[in-house]
Amino acid sequence: MTTLSTPAKPTLQPGIWRAPILSLRFWPVFQRNLLVWRKLAIPSLVGNIAEPLMWLVAFGYGMGALVGHVNVVGAQGAQQVPYILFLASGAICMSAMQAASFEALYSAFSRMHVQKTWDSILNAPVGLDDIVLAEMLWAAFKSLFTVTAILGVMLALQISHSPKLLLAWPILLGVGITFSCIALVFNALAKGYDFFTYYFTLFLTPMMFLSGVFFPLEQLPRMLQAAASWLPLSNAVALVRPLFMDQWPQDAARHALVLLVYTVAAFWLALALTRKRFQR
Repeated sequence: MTTLSTPAKPTLQPGIWRAPILSLRFWPVFQRNLLVWRKLAIPSLVGNIAEPLMWLVAFGYGMGALVGHVNVVGAQGAQQVPYILFLASGAICMSAMQAASFEALYSAFSRMHVQKTWDSILNAPVGLDDIVLAEMLWAAFKSLFTVTAILGVMLALQISHSPKLLLAWPILLGVGITFSCIALVFNALAKGYDFFTYYFTLFLTPMMFLSGVFFPLEQLPRMLQAAASWLPLSNAVALVRPLFMDQWPQDAARHALVLLVYTVAAFWLALALTRKRFQR
């Protein structure tokens, strides 16, 4: 006599949305990326700083000669600043965004999918969460190299003399962390390098023009201005630009909180999607 057993209920893939499981084992992965990058450090830095400097020279000096000064609303009310100063304070945030995004997309995807470096690391006692954390921190740290080089050029050109620029470094590191987390979400979804075109074309490029990098947000229509004020790059510019003007940013806690929310949400989503990808 045979008995019929009820089929087992299908179970969802467990644990992809669990809290991050992190340890200090991310550090050797970070060091590995640093050691590899040292072999190509000069070409990498040149490539990362060339485009922002071209924006700065072409728009800052070319268009700046036509525009002259820009009205900026700060803690001391409306103030006229040279366009080159206005552009430089936004361009350095844009540089941190692009450098972190490029590293967390193309380089991380190469290590994850093409070279299978992540698979090799997983054979050691290192968890996937630690690998994602290392990639995020490495992309942000690499963007800091780019930002430092650009900031050095800006100081050499005497665009700003504010001592408050020293505080821009930790802020720009935070900007790099935010955008590396966002980029890792797209890295987890990508099937190939062509997928990243959507990220740059539909996300980063519009944000560059809607975040107060090239012109004040006050020039936008009210509805678009309200929406743009919640973009991560807008909040980064709002924190950094006053430092170039030797002022303290207004509503600094609000801008920092927006960036923190983007960072935590994007990192959690990137972890979940990466876990799902490696469960296949």
